[in-house]
Amino acid sequence: MNLSEQARQARESFEQARGWEQRARLLMQWGERLEPLEDTQKTESNRVHGCESLVWLVATQVDGQWQFKAASDARLLRGLLALLLVRVQGLATSELSRLDLQGWFTQLGLERQLSPSRSNGLHAVLQRMAQLTLDQR
Repeated sequence: MNLSEQARQARESFEQARGWEQRARLLMQWGERLEPLEDTQKTESNRVHGCESLVWLVATQVDGQWQFKAASDARLLRGLLALLLVRVQGLATSELSRLDLQGWFTQLGLERQLSPSRSNGLHAVLQRMAQLTLDQR
């Protein structure tokens, strides 16, 4: 699967990071880049279930491509969400369902930070993305 320019930049910056402390800083910085959701978007219907932390997800289609926005109450998770979003922006529904989430975070050197509960939460976000794209066809 092709990487967007933003996803390539993310991968390069994480590849250059030395050790967990630098990666953790990068992760927080990526989380700060998340476009904030409006309070009106932080509704139960936009909430992703299956995450230990609160996570909201909104999908819109622009010129046939899916664009997602997400928010979380957890700092580390915001960074992981930001990295997930740069990987999936513009993908087709079929590509979303085939995305190797573990492989993406392994490329970023973050696989050890994906505890089983975080990994399950991110999979829940990815499943919700695919569901939203199917529901809004």
